[in-house]
Amino acid sequence: MPTNTELAPDDDSRNHAGDVIQLNTINDKPFEVADLLIAYLEQIGVEYIFGVPGGAIEPLYNAIARSSRRGRIRPMLARHESGAAFMADGYARETGKLGVCCATSGPGATNIITGVACAYDNSIPLLVITGQPALPAFGKRALQESSCTGIDTLGMLSHCTHYNSLVSHPEQLEQKIINALMRATRTPRGPVHLSFPVDVFRSPSKTAAYDLRALLQPPAMQDENATESLARLVRDSENVVIVIGGWCGEAAGVILQFAEIVGATFVTTPDGKGFINPAHPLYRGVFGFAGHTSAEAALRVEAVDLIIAIGTSMGEWTSSGWSESLLNKKLVHIDESDDHLARSPVARLHVRGRILSVFGRLAELMRDMRRPAHFPIMSSLQEPNRNLVLDESEKCASDAVPIKPQRLMRELGQLFPESTRFLADAGNSMAWAVHYLQLWDRRRSERRISGKDREAAIGRRKSEGGWLRVTVDFAPMGWAIGGAVGTAAANRDVPVVCITGDGSMLMNGQEISSAVAEELTVIFVVLNDAALGMVKHGQQLARAERIAFKLPATDFTAMARAMGADAYTIRSPDDFATLDMDAICMRKGPTLIDVHIDSEEVPPMSLRMRTLGTLV
Repeated sequence: MPTNTELAPDDDSRNHAGDVIQLNTINDKPFEVADLLIAYLEQIGVEYIFGVPGGAIEPLYNAIARSSRRGRIRPMLARHESGAAFMADGYARETGKLGVCCATSGPGATNIITGVACAYDNSIPLLVITGQPALPAFGKRALQESSCTGIDTLGMLSHCTHYNSLVSHPEQLEQKIINALMRATRTPRGPVHLSFPVDVFRSPSKTAAYDLRALLQPPAMQDENATESLARLVRDSENVVIVIGGWCGEAAGVILQFAEIVGATFVTTPDGKGFINPAHPLYRGVFGFAGHTSAEAALRVEAVDLIIAIGTSMGEWTSSGWSESLLNKKLVHIDESDDHLARSPVARLHVRGRILSVFGRLAELMRDMRRPAHFPIMSSLQEPNRNLVLDESEKCASDAVPIKPQRLMRELGQLFPESTRFLADAGNSMAWAVHYLQLWDRRRSERRISGKDREAAIGRRKSEGGWLRVTVDFAPMGWAIGGAVGTAAANRDVPVVCITGDGSMLMNGQEISSAVAEELTVIFVVLNDAALGMVKHGQQLARAERIAFKLPATDFTAMARAMGADAYTIRSPDDFATLDMDAICMRKGPTLIDVHIDSEEVPPMSLRMRTLGTLV
């Protein structure tokens, strides 16, 4: 194979170890450390690097350009570095793969920290790449120096990454990229950070020598003794309730099958709602922030003798403020993460392992068991899925102007096809969506798979994110805006809906421009109430000073059109009929829908007020 020309997209540069570039030069230029980094990312199937370029990472972008011409990795230009991290987050949730983002030195690196911290607290696997001035310039006040002798961004990122290192010599790259990627993709998953001085990026390098794909395969770990103990507990229990958490993505189907086998009702955490069909007859609603009284009631019924919580962090919003209705001696907690399991010390049993493996084994142990649901409160609701005890549910049908947020959520559930991905932003947007947004035509459970692939594929999902995605621990405003762009980049075949507030749009709405440039089908639904809604209602509920929540009237349709997006204003329920949703969902580009909502409607946020100790 020639070694002095760049690979064409259809050239085969693979050897027996995998997709390994065997070139000494690319387009007559030496193979650099930046090319080696890109070669390893190509190996593991990275499609995009989300970021904002700059001088200190120019060699990285040169290597990305060469990869793009080979038909491999593409850059996706964010408008702000935090948006780049949010995009990588959205991409990772949609694909179940590693998200990659980058920033230049100094302010580029400090800008990206919020998005990295969000991924860290929500266990999203990211590789974060930042630049540095050349090594000889360290300590000389070089422009945007962010090493230990300047504004130490490496030190800042140490608090929100699982691996964090400066690559100070070309020979360090391979070991450090292996260490970083293993830490990003192993439990606890999350972001890792590598920082490169610009002269190290430009250093000549050997070609890739290792195949990282097998190394990064998730282990099928499982605590056999604990799993067998759980099977015995289930057999001996009369009434079982299952709590499906945000880390059940790949196993959601087999968990639902397990619930049907053992006759268990189930609830979800706010971040687990997107994995299930709200029409499932065993579903009792959301437990936790913005949840349903029916879910709380399901856990509190005296006859319940076993509660199985799966893939949940047991944080404030996912445990309903560490409620005793969940954290008690009836609880069995199943999770990959020791950190999550440590938050349920009261549980009678902890089952540690990959959730898909645990439930695959449970299915084998309990294959002869099938009993009808006989849960005491099931008989009180013939159609529990359509009669969840929702606060003020009649407002979902209200024709009032301004539009009730409850009505908006009902409309969104009916307007969009079942393949839609919804991302609800921090604040009121999340509260309204978690409580009221429903998609009734979702499949009841995972597609059954026959033949020899059944055992390997049972319960798996193409997307690990579910139909509704939220961020529950570190919850920055505007996360869903960038996250929706990354989601749409990962899957261009489905509509992506970002439910966000006017405050978040004013903070991070510039990423609409990124969706325009990439021709991504993202629908930005803005809840326009001229306020920081959660601040406003929180002050009202706490009888605090009413201060610093008002926003000026803003025409978000004009803002979106100025960036090249389509846009519509909705002021009354009748206006929804004017939307050609088929055309909006087929459009190769973003659309913004500016919805003027009733600003006096209080979202279901009492849990937040209670844990703050301010509910009056």
